[in-house]
Amino acid sequence: MSKTVLEAKHVSLYYNLDFHRQKRFLTRIHSIPIQLQRRLKGQARAERRFWALQDVSFAVREGEVLGVIGRNGSGKSTLLRVLAGILTPDKGEVIVNGQIGALLSLGAGFQPVLTGRENIFLRGLVLGFSRGQINEKLHDIIEFSGLERFIDAPVRSYSSGMRARLGFSIAIHFNPEILLLDEVMAAGDAAFRKHAGNLFTRFRGEHRTIVICTHNMSQILENCHHVIWLEQGKIIREGEPKEVVEAYVAATEKRRH
Repeated sequence: MSKTVLEAKHVSLYYNLDFHRQKRFLTRIHSIPIQLQRRLKGQARAERRFWALQDVSFAVREGEVLGVIGRNGSGKSTLLRVLAGILTPDKGEVIVNGQIGALLSLGAGFQPVLTGRENIFLRGLVLGFSRGQINEKLHDIIEFSGLERFIDAPVRSYSSGMRARLGFSIAIHFNPEILLLDEVMAAGDAAFRKHAGNLFTRFRGEHRTIVICTHNMSQILENCHHVIWLEQGKIIREGEPKEVVEAYVAATEKRRH
């Protein structure tokens, strides 16, 4: 049996939604007795919290493709950021056994004032590659992204699709053992999507571990071994792709009516 390479154990994470308004409110209560102030502050802190993830647990084995589905705002992108180590959960833990390559939300993590070429080097160095190793991959990364004409322009001048294409190209060419993808194969033109799809198929054939968040149910059914459905930060259902996708689509249709 293949080993577990990625595991979430009772992961919860919240965002603080209303800090400034509450801060203004608390500056006006200095004349209230200290014990009541403490109680009001505690209530204010609790009311400001939006739980983006709530008690999320799952495991991914080596070579598996895990699909994550759900409506916008359900917690999918937050979950991938937690798995990538960008966000630290407020409760629970994530256990990773392998090198992660992540492409989250249209090239998140780029330095906007640096050029595309400079961002490639920066990302490679962060991942522990030498300049020589990055140089060996540089041509293939640029060619795959299709951004030859723009590679020496600042990333802040790129469209969201261009950032996603560059980020995807960087992520896959640095040969991660675990790949986290957030809607990346929806970016770019038809030729890029076909190229990305072929590479995704190759990665599956090499038994890489992949976690993919997408609204494309066909992509989920064709590629995933296991699926989790998130709703308001909680896992509503998990299991075989066909079973989970059918339940999700039925619930979505029901809401429309």
